Amino acid sequence: MIMSDKNFINHTLCPFCQSAAIQPVLGVKDHTVSKELFEIWHCDGCANRFTQLVPDAASIGLYYQSAAYISHSDTNKGLINRLYHLVRNYTLRSKRKLIQRVTGKEKGLLLDVGAGIGAFADAMREAGWEVTALEPDETARQRAKTKYGLELQAPETLYTLPDARYDAISLWHVLEHVHDLHGYLQTFARILKPGGKLVIAVPNYTSYDATVYQQYWAAYDVPRHLYHFSPAGMELLAQQKGFRLETTLPMWFDSLYVSMLSEQYKNGKSNLPGALRTGIWSNVKAFSNAKKCSSVIYVFSKTGSV
Repeated sequence: MIMSDKNFINHTLCPFCQSAAIQPVLGVKDHTVSKELFEIWHCDGCANRFTQLVPDAASIGLYYQSAAYISHSDTNKGLINRLYHLVRNYTLRSKRKLIQRVTGKEKGLLLDVGAGIGAFADAMREAGWEVTALEPDETARQRAKTKYGLELQAPETLYTLPDARYDAISLWHVLEHVHDLHGYLQTFARILKPGGKLVIAVPNYTSYDATVYQQYWAAYDVPRHLYHFSPAGMELLAQQKGFRLETTLPMWFDSLYVSMLSEQYKNGKSNLPGALRTGIWSNVKAFSNAKKCSSVIYVFSKTGSV
């Protein structure tokens, strides 16, 4: 157990929109590290959700200390993690092409926030981009240095970056982890160049697979995921910080990966046929509307006012 000697945040108002119209909707177990139970609360005001009584920024680190946490450990143990590695090279190319397409630049300046072990930052650097990469976990920063020769910066560096510097800012499944949600978004608006793009990928709790698995849905990932976004809620939050939504894109592999984990959480063992059935059907439902996908990529541009 980790819980007893840590500080936890009790939200009396919605952390997104400050509405008082909030209530608990699910109790979700931390399957990765602590095995503790956390509550998911829903906001009627903005349609986003959040984890209640999450560890504060000084206490959350212990909840990432697991060899199973792949973005930090890069482990390839187990079927699910091996499959993750198989598709990673493809997804890295897709992400690189996306950044180049939405910015209209073959090369430029990129800020990658929550870089993990630095795989995406390295791919962009190899493509000729000048990359600043931030990562809070010391172990992940060391792995990035050993594996890619990357010097990742601590997240506090964000607040010291110069105005209007970056052509693009990317967060691949990171914003849901950030304690200073509003401070980060305000800073992104400040440090993006005119015409720069903010690219955010987050899980979508309104997806079909999330509805099927409910409290066992792996993308709730409490308490590491502080927030749980709906497409409407994400767009509203970004608008409040001076961003305009340009497009949404699906992350097709996420429904399969999350469904495989969710089956393990629900049944105590793997169930590949069941996971494939749910993941594929989730993608079918999202085929004509990316906002229904298990994970959604949002591409924002600055409106020029907050």
